[in-house]
Amino acid sequence: MADSGAFANGKSNVDALKNNAAAAYETVANGPVAQNVKDQGAKTTAELSNLAAARTTPSQPAATGQPLTHYHSFFSELLSWNNPRASAIAYASIVSLIFSVRYLDVFRWGFKLTWMVLAITIAAEITGKLLLNNGFATQLRPRKYYTVPRETLDAMIGDVHELVNFFVIEAQRVLFAENLYASATAALGAFISYYLVKIVPYWGLSVIATTVLFFAPLIYTSNQELIDEKIHQASEIVGAQTAQLRTVAVKHTEQATQVTKQYMGDYTAKAQALIKGARAEVPQAISNKTEHKTELKPELFPAAPKAEFKAPAATKVDFHSEESTFKKEPVPYTAEQEPLISA
Repeated sequence: MADSGAFANGKSNVDALKNNAAAAYETVANGPVAQNVKDQGAKTTAELSNLAAARTTPSQPAATGQPLTHYHSFFSELLSWNNPRASAIAYASIVSLIFSVRYLDVFRWGFKLTWMVLAITIAAEITGKLLLNNGFATQLRPRKYYTVPRETLDAMIGDVHELVNFFVIEAQRVLFAENLYASATAALGAFISYYLVKIVPYWGLSVIATTVLFFAPLIYTSNQELIDEKIHQASEIVGAQTAQLRTVAVKHTEQATQVTKQYMGDYTAKAQALIKGARAEVPQAISNKTEHKTELKPELFPAAPKAEFKAPAATKVDFHSEESTFKKEPVPYTAEQEPLISA
């Protein structure tokens, strides 16, 4: 009887412990903390769904008339913080990825995990064949290997194509100043990064760029009225200064134009006077030359010869004379005489 009573008391104690544990679980599961966690989880899921549903092609095309990609709407919704939990998760994920690549040897760990899994698989297969004549890996092998459906692959390729076109289109829109503020911001960011890259590593620069990219729109939306007022005041100051500079430039331009016209008129008058003077001197020079030609008379030139040309008489040299070394005798010239040099 004592044993049965002790057994009954022990069983009752176990049942009481189970009931207390169940009551504590129900209290924790249905408590305010758990309920808050469930509510936050539901809101996060809803915001992620809203962010995924925002991937639609914008109705407003680019300046060239080309339709934009659905990633334009997606990133616009992500950076606008209309879904704060989804935007915070995206920011934390990107920063965590940057730090993991910087401080964790992910690739080495990947190789280590690969050879460990393959070693376990091979050992299980060999052990099973030795003990049971059938490998354990063979027992776990599926009847049909998994393949990627064509629809899934086409959807993935379409998303990658849209994402690449998003970056290409945005780069061109910034380059050709479709949005002046965006182009100015990109230029300022590139200028600052040019000097920061000398003292900040690339991973640090990536963290800074991600932080600015996510939190600049948040700061603007939180203080939109104040920022818009300051921007409006700055625009008015710049507009007034631009108008003043334009007025001064127009005034100086008019003065320069008048001075230029005056100088051009003076130079034109001088050029016309020089041309008229040159035209008046040309007939005078021609008349003087004509008068100079008329003063020439035939008596001033020598008379041309009228007699026929006669060849000089040839001389014959006598080499046998004792009185003189050479004795010349006239030899009549005849036409039949042969020339000294043959033709």
